Amino acid sequence: MKELLRAPLSVVRTHLVERDVSATELAQATLDRIEETQPRLNAFNELRSREEVLAEAREADARIARGEARALEGVPLGVKELEDARGLHSTHASAAFKDEIAARDSAQVERLRAAGCIVVGKTNAPEFGYTALTKNLLFGTTLNPWDTALTPGGSSGGTSAAIAGGVLPMGTASDGGGSVRIPASLTGCFGLKVSYGRIPNGPSNFWVMDDTAVHGPLTRTVEDAALHLDAVVGPHPLDPNSLPHPGFRYADVLDELPRSLKIGFSPDLGFAVVQSDVAEVVADAAHVFAELGHRVEVVSGGPPEPGRDWSLTGAFELLSRLEPMLKDHEHEFGRTFIGGVKAGVHMTPARWGQMRQRRAELNAWCAEVFSRYDLLLTPTVPFDPPPAGGPFPSETEGRPQPAANIGSFTMPFNQSWHPAASVRAGLSRAGLPVGLQIVAPRHRDDLVLQAARAFERARPWADHWPSP
Repeated sequence: MKELLRAPLSVVRTHLVERDVSATELAQATLDRIEETQPRLNAFNELRSREEVLAEAREADARIARGEARALEGVPLGVKELEDARGLHSTHASAAFKDEIAARDSAQVERLRAAGCIVVGKTNAPEFGYTALTKNLLFGTTLNPWDTALTPGGSSGGTSAAIAGGVLPMGTASDGGGSVRIPASLTGCFGLKVSYGRIPNGPSNFWVMDDTAVHGPLTRTVEDAALHLDAVVGPHPLDPNSLPHPGFRYADVLDELPRSLKIGFSPDLGFAVVQSDVAEVVADAAHVFAELGHRVEVVSGGPPEPGRDWSLTGAFELLSRLEPMLKDHEHEFGRTFIGGVKAGVHMTPARWGQMRQRRAELNAWCAEVFSRYDLLLTPTVPFDPPPAGGPFPSETEGRPQPAANIGSFTMPFNQSWHPAASVRAGLSRAGLPVGLQIVAPRHRDDLVLQAARAFERARPWADHWPSP
């Protein structure tokens, strides 16, 4: 059963539908595996009762027996701490919200439940997702299954640790500056930041002004991500930015990558500082597309460096939400976190205008790149996973890191709304996963998946995970 827990979602689903294993057996094994790995990984914050989970699993078995199985019938699901699952705590990984209970599911979780998934619990995240290290005062630090001294990334670090660690086959994730792609890269998973609006956000009591965050799949394979997408895409009345349904199933078009694409490869986006062996692994991975018959060219220069703008925008929006609480509850927030949030007071009309101008420059750069190329390739993360508790490196091999640091390659495409994925490119000299980022024109999530699938078939990774 442990091998099945380490298998791709597509394999798990097949075993369930063909009744080689029951949903009840799978749920039991998943809960046991969570209990077994929790002291080593700390991937989960809260679990539903075993009785509730097993009752839903028995219902799934009954549907399967009647021939009425839904797309993801009986699949155990972990929900990221920053996302609502009805009846479970919705703490935002913050002690100030430790008693808050979600009254309803997020749009994504609601759709995954409707597809047959069984929510087993909540996976860890940094406080309000503010950093790419998964640690907080309420639930502690999540560790990387490849090396438990290191971080699995963030903010979807609990999900990435659970997927890579063979704990469960499926979990939710979200990405506001790299929070799907960064943990995917650091744990060797596949992670897709969808086009803005592809998966509905919310529902929320606040209208989102900082329009960079999306939900997205973080999985063991590209096909798994397509199965996730097919269950959750489409418009939602409470998300005004949600896109229409694409009109096809992503799982049906995975193998339809067009021939003879023109692909740009940027090793640094003009400002990133990349660890030398990571750069070599990614360059070799980019060459795979040339071996597959596509034309790959190096792209020089890049967009404006996004780090400070991205940080200030997020701080300003979050401060608008938390400021009324600070008088009585500031001591309950992590010091580094709340210090960063309070930096939002530095937003001024002049800074706002400069940021809008730089974002327009980013948009123009992306438009120019995708007028020449069908896809853009970059590294996902410029260095090996940092220590589990931090800090991030201020320099790499003697070269100072820019403000964007771990998000140098990911943040721009949150700001530009382009779909972007991280695939496992190989391993660094330290034997740790390295990610290749694949970026496509807006709304071409299908093209990202097709390119990732072609790469996955040329360089398979799904049979190589850290030992249980």
